[in-house]
Amino acid sequence: MTKHKIWDPFVRIFHWSLVGLFTANALIVDEESWIHEWVGYGVATLVGLRILWGLVGPHHARFSSFTPKPHDVTEQISDIATRRRRTHIGHTPLGALMIFNLLLTLIGISASGYMMTTNAFWGVEWVEEVHEVLVTWAEISIVLHIAAVLFESWRTGVNLPRAMVTGTKSVPDDIRLS
Repeated sequence: MTKHKIWDPFVRIFHWSLVGLFTANALIVDEESWIHEWVGYGVATLVGLRILWGLVGPHHARFSSFTPKPHDVTEQISDIATRRRRTHIGHTPLGALMIFNLLLTLIGISASGYMMTTNAFWGVEWVEEVHEVLVTWAEISIVLHIAAVLFESWRTGVNLPRAMVTGTKSVPDDIRLS
């Protein structure tokens, strides 16, 4: 087993804080309450900080280090289809696409949520519908993300949830790195 220090404390704190805040707003907090609004501002703040960190943070946190090319995506899909055990030190190409999907979706949720608090868009039906559709899309994406993390952990032998807690990926010696 080879250990690779990958995820810095900011990325890990961001990830788990976002999990907590999104879960709270989606499943626990009354959507009509002021708490829902402030948790939403917390999510928006986290996303803004993550975007900044994606530009200036350490190597594996930077968007430039994991923005996938179409070939990278098809290669990962091919690895899965042919049961080839290969992993990436940082984010996988499909994982990177999910990150961009979730960040953009959360920006849309935050923007539409904020719009609903303004005089110009208070009670405007399409804004509320956009907000609800994006929340549903985020929930679907999160379920797919969790399933993919569990599948990739099983397929490659790399415990991805542990890596997001500890910051260190433990890669079996018999697995090829991309």
